[in-house]
Amino acid sequence: MDFSHSPLTIIIIIANVIFSYIGFTNQKVLAKAIGWPYYEKREKQYYRFITSGFLHADWKHLIFNMFTFYFFGSNIEFLLSADGLGGSFSFLALYFGGMIVADIPSYIKHQNNEGYRSLGASGAVSAILFATIIFNPWGQIALYGAINLSMVLYAILYIIYTIYMSKQNSDNINHDAHLWGSIFGLVFTVALVAISRPDCFPYILEDLKNVKVFGTNQISSLLKHLGFYLES
Repeated sequence: MDFSHSPLTIIIIIANVIFSYIGFTNQKVLAKAIGWPYYEKREKQYYRFITSGFLHADWKHLIFNMFTFYFFGSNIEFLLSADGLGGSFSFLALYFGGMIVADIPSYIKHQNNEGYRSLGASGAVSAILFATIIFNPWGQIALYGAINLSMVLYAILYIIYTIYMSKQNSDNINHDAHLWGSIFGLVFTVALVAISRPDCFPYILEDLKNVKVFGTNQISSLLKHLGFYLES
């Protein structure tokens, strides 16, 4: 796939790197931008739902999220350019919708806990990841350039990892956002297809039946139906 068709993905990655680096080096900026339900409620600082999504705990957290986003974001931005799927508008609605919706459960749970703070693009990235699965569930991704996995298997491992990390509760990363972002991504994409391209559903069901645990380079039935004939 030609990733030059996904400029918004590149712009968002650059923004994440810049703002995360600022957060690494400037504690005052970090305090103003991090997700902090206590102050979001009392000071009406709802902007934190967005700003916290461009901050990361450390380089490992940033690289992990941006690697996942680069692969899946480039794909879904390109795929949403298909007729009737909304293009850039749908992509941005998916990304920022996932970011905001994924933080709502933590906001409700911790709005009276002054000590709770969170950051990360987890909700947005999870929404992008699971949206991509609708279009090409058994598409192949080479994890660390060596281990071939299907998108479905990668997504399952991604969620298991974040649930485990959430239970550890050892950092400011909002791991719960992965789960809620994933749900949002699935619901948003299914709703988008149902409203704009209901003719796609038979192809989605057909693709889901052809299980390829470790992925395949063959293009899915849905992508062929949408007019994409390049390997994904």
